[in-house]
Amino acid sequence: MIRSFAYTNQGALHEQDIEPFVMPTVLADTSLFLWVDLEDPTPEESRLVLENIFHFHPLSIEDATKETLAPKVEEYEPKEDDSFAPYLFVAIHAVDYSRKDGVFATSELNFFLGKNFLVTVHDLAMKAVTVTAELSRRPKSKVFRSPDRVAYTLLDSLVDHYKPALDELSLELARLETEVIEDPSQSTMHKILGIKREVLHLRQIIGPQREVLHRFALGHFGLIRPKMLPYFRDVYDSLFRISDMAQGYADSLTGILHVYLSMVSNQTGDVVKLLTLITVITTPMMVLGTWYGMNFRNMPELALPNGYGTIALIAASSTVVTYWYFKRKRWL
Repeated sequence: MIRSFAYTNQGALHEQDIEPFVMPTVLADTSLFLWVDLEDPTPEESRLVLENIFHFHPLSIEDATKETLAPKVEEYEPKEDDSFAPYLFVAIHAVDYSRKDGVFATSELNFFLGKNFLVTVHDLAMKAVTVTAELSRRPKSKVFRSPDRVAYTLLDSLVDHYKPALDELSLELARLETEVIEDPSQSTMHKILGIKREVLHLRQIIGPQREVLHRFALGHFGLIRPKMLPYFRDVYDSLFRISDMAQGYADSLTGILHVYLSMVSNQTGDVVKLLTLITVITTPMMVLGTWYGMNFRNMPELALPNGYGTIALIAASSTVVTYWYFKRKRWL
């Protein structure tokens, strides 16, 4: 699906859903700025916009149409025989956490940022793009005065949407802590390891993403105006805090894992202790039963009146005395 918006230098929406053959005319108008959004595009749509209209470099087109494992930013300057204008290619990821599945779902956002154009490419519907597009309905919105400002808005919205995912993760960690203390089981161990793996995945995404935003914040790119650098630094600071939160959650999971192992060890110790006490308590009966259960021809002790009853009474009494002693020592 192709969506397109043309804005004036004052941020007003000039035209929407522009026909592809008109886009080169809009690009040639220096008083307008063109934003083209490709959502789950077909190969024909990608070829039409990325190759035939904007003539982007083949390597950046390949990165945009295929999944990029790590965030990245690259600056493309036209050489001889190139027909594209200078632009930045950025690949960045949004995340969403599902407590039901216990996984971080990632979706990739690619964008081409030029002096008077912005092209975004993504396979799934993204909140950051939807929220930013809805802002265009406001008259003379400052957001759409320039491509770098829209790029900032997209990045800021994308980073903001990390927070609900981390809030869901925080609730899941709280539930795990309760489960570990009250009813640790083998499934609890699997949950801890699964979430720990997902947090590691999140940190692997945030780490390179921080590097990308850090380059924006430091003003490494000429297409980002100096007046926009404080805004990109703010996005970088937000992502830095999120990175610290992810590290804190990883440490919390390590602590929960240690508590789980301690609880399981204590449970094992309690079982061993109980079995030992049962063995000790039943020892008098076992000794007497073993001794008087032997089939000797002559056993003088049993010649006494009520011999069997006497032996049973001695066995029962010794068992009761042993139980009472353990109870007094608070071993039971």
